[in-house]
Amino acid sequence: MKLLLDTHVVLWWLNASPELPDDLRDLLRTEADVYVSAASPWEIAIKQNLGKLEGSVDLAGRARDLQFRELPVTAEHGVRAGRLPPLHRDPFDRIIVAQAQTEDLTVVTRDKWIPQYEVRVLSA
Repeated sequence: MKLLLDTHVVLWWLNASPELPDDLRDLLRTEADVYVSAASPWEIAIKQNLGKLEGSVDLAGRARDLQFRELPVTAEHGVRAGRLPPLHRDPFDRIIVAQAQTEDLTVVTRDKWIPQYEVRVLSA
């Protein structure tokens, strides 16, 4: 299974949060195709800069440097995200949905909006 982690799942992984279920944590440890969008470290850095997210100053860098595969944001992802129906206004979630659709990935998330798009979801 090819997985794309939503940003809150990345944060749960980094912080060893109990929010991340043990079975999912085990899956992420063993699955070969787990991706982190380039949008996730960007979102983390912006939210920290705005004071909306606490954590170590290197949190975005730690997200960037995870052992998971990096998924760059391409122009195709941007076009697809811009054409998504206006179900959700969060640009970071929209780019993650577009990436999952374009790259045939399953989004790992607890977000209530993402499953409303035409995308496979693994509930976190």
